Amino acid sequence: MIDQRLLRTDFDAVHAALARRGSPALLEDLGSAASLDARLRDIQGERDDVRAEVNALSKQVGTLRRDGAVAEAEALQAQSRELGATEKRLDAEHDDASAQLRELLLGIPNVPHADVPDGASDADNPIVTGPVGLPDTFPDWQRVPHWEAATQLGILDNERAVKISGSMFTMQRGAGATLVRALCQYALDINADVHEEVRAPSLVSTATLTATGQLPKFADDAYAIERDDLWASPTAEAPLTSIYADEILDDHELPIRLMAHSSSYRREAGSAGRDTRGMLRTHEFDKVELMAYATPTVAPELLADMVGRAERAIEGLKLPYRTIEICAGDLGQSHHRSFDVEVYAPGADVWLEVSSISWLGDYQARRANIRFRRHDADGKPLKGTEFAHTLNGSALAVPRVWAAIVENYRNEDGSITIPEVLHPYMRGITRIEPSSCQARRRLDAPGGSGTDG
Repeated sequence: MIDQRLLRTDFDAVHAALARRGSPALLEDLGSAASLDARLRDIQGERDDVRAEVNALSKQVGTLRRDGAVAEAEALQAQSRELGATEKRLDAEHDDASAQLRELLLGIPNVPHADVPDGASDADNPIVTGPVGLPDTFPDWQRVPHWEAATQLGILDNERAVKISGSMFTMQRGAGATLVRALCQYALDINADVHEEVRAPSLVSTATLTATGQLPKFADDAYAIERDDLWASPTAEAPLTSIYADEILDDHELPIRLMAHSSSYRREAGSAGRDTRGMLRTHEFDKVELMAYATPTVAPELLADMVGRAERAIEGLKLPYRTIEICAGDLGQSHHRSFDVEVYAPGADVWLEVSSISWLGDYQARRANIRFRRHDADGKPLKGTEFAHTLNGSALAVPRVWAAIVENYRNEDGSITIPEVLHPYMRGITRIEPSSCQARRRLDAPGGSGTDG
């Protein structure tokens, strides 16, 4: 969440920055938060005065009793009890106002960085790199959408996935399933030089999703396990961000860079009927996530590094791509500055977002209470702590990269060539042949046997 102190020390600057997001309702909430903050300070001041008066009366009562002035002492005690009742009322008002203010602050998005471009929607996001590797034309056989090409090859079986789990679930088979795992291992391997691999839990607490900003705003898009007050993780960003919740790190430990392969679960409540064919939008998918904790001064450098890593992953796959910067009106809830890497899918004839890399400032760390302590030149800890900055991004999100490979690497005979960088992970498969359909049918037949190409 944003720093509550800014509501009283720099309200105009915060108002101007959030106005760039283009939401009048947001600015109304910001004004309400500032009013509640002022009300809280008034209550605190009044309560402090009452407490001081109660303490003073207590001392007087003690003196009067020692002097034998019982009647006067009892009168002051009665006055003290009345003040005690006032203090309890102020405590209740303070708790109520605090709860209201926290609820408002949880809903107010992050302040855009000064360098974030202006704009109202994704149509205003400028291209900052590319297009890279985009040919002038594509042959007709690459203009076949992946959901047709992959189904013909028997490596995508969404019909049975729907039978098993319902709409917007997918299932890869044979070499298609191997390709999913190969992409994840590839993404882990190319980032293992500086990112520590973590196998985080797939079920997370309400506090964990609140820390990253998914709750309370995006509750409808998450899968809730109400019996246990747990949620299916929508991204490994959630558990990775909370690893150091309520901890104080030393500045010499930073940056801490992590990565995780996980399944991600999203209800996509607002996407009914949109991009639901094939692998473009699904309720469950595999992803490798990058995460970093940093000091404010190092964070911009890490952002550039993470964008570069996402680009190099796509370059290694030799897919046409471009990188865009997200404008102020299209920024996510928690994002301070953000870039998307998109690949072109000739069959679907669309640019697909395959990685979103974001600098969150101290927005998430403030929610999760992740702090760090600075040290002087001699290594002596300085007084006080600061909130850390967090960054995250997809090293590789499988569904759309998988789809782009099927479309960009499709051959005239319908086969799919496997990108060379994935060969070490494909168990010797370098090409998915049309004959694999026959192999799949043999496997499906009662008592059948066979192998996928």
